[in-house]
Amino acid sequence: MSIPSAVKSTPIEGRQQLIDYLAAGEKPREAWRIGTEHEKFGFRTDDLRPPTYEGERGIRALLEGIAARYGWEIAREGEFPVALVRDKANITLEPAGQLELSGAPLETIHQTCCEVNQHLEEVRSIADPMGVGFLGMGFQPKWRRDEMPWMPKGRYKIMREYMPKVGKLGLDMMTRTCTVQVNLDFSSEADMVKKFRASLALQPIATALFADSPFTDGRPNGYQSFRSHVWEDTDADRTGMLDFVFEDGFGYERYVDYALGVPMYFSYQDGRYIDLAGQDFKCFMAGELSAAPGVKATMKDWADHLTTAFPEVRLKQYLEMRGADGGPWNRLCALPALWVGLLYDDEALEAAWDLVKDFSMAERHALRNGVPKEALKLSFRHGTVRDLARETLKIAAHGLARRARLNRNNADERIYLEPLLEIVEAGQTPAERKLELFRGAWGGSVDPVFREFAY
Repeated sequence: MSIPSAVKSTPIEGRQQLIDYLAAGEKPREAWRIGTEHEKFGFRTDDLRPPTYEGERGIRALLEGIAARYGWEIAREGEFPVALVRDKANITLEPAGQLELSGAPLETIHQTCCEVNQHLEEVRSIADPMGVGFLGMGFQPKWRRDEMPWMPKGRYKIMREYMPKVGKLGLDMMTRTCTVQVNLDFSSEADMVKKFRASLALQPIATALFADSPFTDGRPNGYQSFRSHVWEDTDADRTGMLDFVFEDGFGYERYVDYALGVPMYFSYQDGRYIDLAGQDFKCFMAGELSAAPGVKATMKDWADHLTTAFPEVRLKQYLEMRGADGGPWNRLCALPALWVGLLYDDEALEAAWDLVKDFSMAERHALRNGVPKEALKLSFRHGTVRDLARETLKIAAHGLARRARLNRNNADERIYLEPLLEIVEAGQTPAERKLELFRGAWGGSVDPVFREFAY
């Protein structure tokens, strides 16, 4: 989840400002960057329970320890440390204390992978003496929803009360899911549209490749990406595949119309969250909300509001790829490699669009709805999603090769696709591998996952 926007509280005079805000994200190719975000589950190493906020082994102590040793600035909500900021990156808390790194905008996947590794080393150096570990998966494998702690953030209190009104699994999304995503730039409205369409159609392929959430409450749940399934019953007003993206005339204006139709959660005013859950942002722009009489929305409110829509691909002043389960460190590097290879090279982007441009709306939905359970084995046309994944990775590899960004060993960014290539060649997702261990070496227990797959 995002921290409050740093956008200025400029009054909104009209709809065009909202469109212009999205357009202001346009950047020339030489200024395109890669922003990688990943979430992870904390657990106490003795009893495997998620750490609470307070206490010697709590999340607050962890944040304060990281800040003191590594020069992060603490961001507070009231008296509570809730985020850390350093060098255009931040560390934030998900609702149940899942720790998220929102990385700095970087030029290469090599830099991204160094950033990920440095972050994990910093966290480990503070967490280990506390008896706390971290796990990368898409869904909390052991603990029930009512056993998860809650972090003291006003935004989450509002969402916690609203979620059960609009879906059955929203509280699970908040407390028991983790993802890895990458944020990428565009040069123009036409470039944004092409990238949005190609990446939205291919998002189920990423979900399949990264599927790593086969357990709920300590038992197999029948899904390979239960995290992805959770979004299907969270809040229909702010989730889904966004069919309008593929319609003629799609652009900034149409996305603004979509976002204006998403019910509000809050407004952040004077250091506190005002509960506006379910309210209409258009009425807020007009100063007509009964919960905030006479108060009109600002551009800061708009920037915050854009973070409360949760489609598979999200547009802010960049595009966010949101389809993947969290996982181990090498897949945290693989996700940006996949999407940079597909979207940051013109020839690759054209090939990616050629791969999906004739998918019907029904086929796109069949992929989205079928992949959480069947992943790579889902049938599609005359083959399977595994076949689509193999072709997608081939396109991404060619795109990365043409980028030719080399590390100190003269290797280009294709090296970060290796974990995904192995998954496709084996025909076995991370979820299937864990299920195999659960039924075999683990003796029907999920507890070993915290030892064998911790960072």
